[in-house]
Amino acid sequence: MTDSIVDVAGLAVGHFSDTRRPTGCTVVLTPQGAVCGVDVRGAAPGTRETELLSPLNAVEQVHAVLLAGGSAFGLDAAGGVMRWLEERGVGVAVGPVRVPIVPAAILFDLWIGDARIRPDASAGYAACAAASREPPAQGNVGAGAGASVGKLYGMARAMKGGIGSASVRAAGITVGALVAVNALGDVIDPSSGRPVAGARNADGTALLGTMQAILAGELPAPFQPGAATTIGVVATDARLTKAQANKLAQMAHDGLARSINPVHTMGDGDTLFALATGAAGRSADLTLIGALAAEATARAVLNAVRAAGRLATPGLPELPCASDFA
Repeated sequence: MTDSIVDVAGLAVGHFSDTRRPTGCTVVLTPQGAVCGVDVRGAAPGTRETELLSPLNAVEQVHAVLLAGGSAFGLDAAGGVMRWLEERGVGVAVGPVRVPIVPAAILFDLWIGDARIRPDASAGYAACAAASREPPAQGNVGAGAGASVGKLYGMARAMKGGIGSASVRAAGITVGALVAVNALGDVIDPSSGRPVAGARNADGTALLGTMQAILAGELPAPFQPGAATTIGVVATDARLTKAQANKLAQMAHDGLARSINPVHTMGDGDTLFALATGAAGRSADLTLIGALAAEATARAVLNAVRAAGRLATPGLPELPCASDFA
């Protein structure tokens, strides 16, 4: 076990990180096809192909899931993922062509650097070309390159977010998670209830504790909707139906609720996809798989901010990281 989503057989992960400013995208490839569900909890989502994942609709499997920075512009990167898969003959046979099915979600990272630079089709293609079964890099890479957390009191008091992964195994079933953490709220360690990364006090020298500050009467100013978002993928090697995959995505959000506070806000577009590769060759109790998914998701969130590095690029806002306050 590598404690990452690639412990789930049938998956490969690739990052693209733009060198011109902190942004990028991450792809989870399942070219042999996987059943997929989704659950959107944030009020400001940016997504693609989510309606197709309803159990009421026809297509049963997807071939990749894309996570990207760049706000709604970043959805363009899915076109590059489609092109990479099509070149390899992967997709649903429709008449004379194969159409790859690539759901996607984006997060807002346009605060940092030149906002005209964002993931595009070439970025999605590059992420596919980099994909492997090796444990994916964590922190300031891929969709987490420009992520930040603790923004309820403004970017001047925020910290660096990132992307993280984790996996758990029980009863012969593996469940993994990959999460790009760009939350409006703080990241909380569920074992202690204390913030690991998030809003800082007025002079920036210590973690504030957003909910404690609000309860004490230190209220934040109104925040621009749609300027945050945590997005991710949970995956299992169990066999699931589309309805079960959607339920799995729903249960995985409990992991976000344990590790981010506040979460699912009007400024976040929090979205989780669930993949079932079936590589274990058997079904399993969905209650068990869902509990494992929530645990893996919470661990991935913590890994994301603990792996993140300080952002201190000349001319860009400085964002300290969790290790600065450990």
